Amino acid sequence: MTHVTLHHHVSGHCLGIAATTERGAPWRVRTYPAGWTLIGHPTVGRLLFDTGYAPRVRRAMARWPGALYGLVTPVRLNPGEEAVAQLARRGLGADDIAGVIVSHLHADHVGGLLDFPHARLSLDARAWQHTRAWRGVAAVRRGVLRDLLPDDLEARAGWLDFRAAPPGLTDFGEAADVCGDGSVWAVPVPGHAPGMIAVICRTAPDAALTGSGHGLSVLAADTAWSARALRAGAAAPAVGRLAHWNAAQEARSARTLRAWLAGHPHAALVLSHDPPQWAVGVGA
Repeated sequence: MTHVTLHHHVSGHCLGIAATTERGAPWRVRTYPAGWTLIGHPTVGRLLFDTGYAPRVRRAMARWPGALYGLVTPVRLNPGEEAVAQLARRGLGADDIAGVIVSHLHADHVGGLLDFPHARLSLDARAWQHTRAWRGVAAVRRGVLRDLLPDDLEARAGWLDFRAAPPGLTDFGEAADVCGDGSVWAVPVPGHAPGMIAVICRTAPDAALTGSGHGLSVLAADTAWSARALRAGAAAPAVGRLAHWNAAQEARSARTLRAWLAGHPHAALVLSHDPPQWAVGVGA
């Protein structure tokens, strides 16, 4: 069976109060990584799952209404930390990236999207259906900086084709076969943002969706702030849930992912703002 390689990266950090993201955490500032993943597919080529921050995020935050984003979510980004620069150090140019799988359209996930002007964009059409009408302060208060989105997003979009989920993914109800060979599956986990997706990747040739999770990695975006809280079923504090687009949907998505992880205990879990839980076959 076709499998992929994963290399996890961080492009910048945001600052937040720990107690607003995790119950029992102190009321002090914590840094949260903006993670993204390079996916290597044997025939499709190299894909990204999100992009993290890039310098243009800081520029957008220097003017109205992006300044509101910076006030609520301060950003730190070191020179050369953006995705395109990290890929260059691997010997890869922007045109070596065949596509970007976009988990959702928040600034910390699409900050580097404009650095890949020829990449195909894979996302849930429902994310764009909601976001396309948001402008100005209304967009920023939902975590979206319009300056970060390509003008030709619709032309380049490959809307994910969700169908009834195959055995092993039925917890999610529906799933989309991103590469057409069962190596990368997108599943809906909306709530934190409209149309948010996670992807479940086969990282070993013998990995089975109906097995224990050996050789599977779930890139779970912002389904939770921490793996520990997600696995324990600990919801974010009420003040933290105010940032969610739909708190009820967010809670359902977290329960669904937690149930899937319980049935696949050996799967690796990668959340965008928490260090990955590693598994065999997953590259650093």
